[in-house]
Amino acid sequence: MNQIDLKDRVAVVTGGARGIGQSIIKRFLASGAKCALWDRDVDLAKSWVSKLEDPSRVEIMAVELTEPESVASAAKDTKEHFGKIDIAVNNAGIAGVSKKLWECEWNEWREVIELDLMAVFHVCHAIVPVMLGSGYGRIVNISSIAGKDGNPNASHYSAAKSGVIGLTKSLGKELAESGVHVNCVAPAVIETDILKQVSQEHIDYMVSKIPMKRVGQPDEVAALVAWLASEDCSFSTGAVYDISGGRATY
Repeated sequence: MNQIDLKDRVAVVTGGARGIGQSIIKRFLASGAKCALWDRDVDLAKSWVSKLEDPSRVEIMAVELTEPESVASAAKDTKEHFGKIDIAVNNAGIAGVSKKLWECEWNEWREVIELDLMAVFHVCHAIVPVMLGSGYGRIVNISSIAGKDGNPNASHYSAAKSGVIGLTKSLGKELAESGVHVNCVAPAVIETDILKQVSQEHIDYMVSKIPMKRVGQPDEVAALVAWLASEDCSFSTGAVYDISGGRATY
């Protein structure tokens, strides 16, 4: 595996207990970074972090990402523990129920918006000032191809991920001259536990739209995120990077 140089960098990864988040942390560690793993499932995080060669390079924090006070406290604790925050990856998210918009209950819709979009705002709101203080930062937001195309029976998820793209473009412009770069990744369907939240019919629909005719793997997303989180990503901000097996059309 060719490594991106993240030596001595400190990264926050939300939803790092499983799936894409776990793969991102492992990739970051292999590239020399230290990581703060923000998740509500602390026990699951501990179960695999404890098996790492050097578990001390990962600080596990219980964070309720939909609560701004919890996020602000975690940002403060992370900076105190590591001395800085160089990288933030907004990865945590849920798929929500597979229903047509008019069949969704308001709380089913809101639950997805709160975690998939509002949590990204809370994290950026808390961490950007820390990065501005040091004049350096890399923020990578995990959006989705659904945020571009809109998936049927997933209006909440599609709307939230579209919002993440808009947030990324706006924040990237606001920080363009600061040394803090903001980009996002738009995966197609990736093989993670999130697929357990949706129907097989919905999975089949998503795969049918991918020219490569397969789902992506978490490690493939992590490889792209590692570059976006590095100093090598020096002339890109407010951009959307597709990792969709050819599905993306713009």
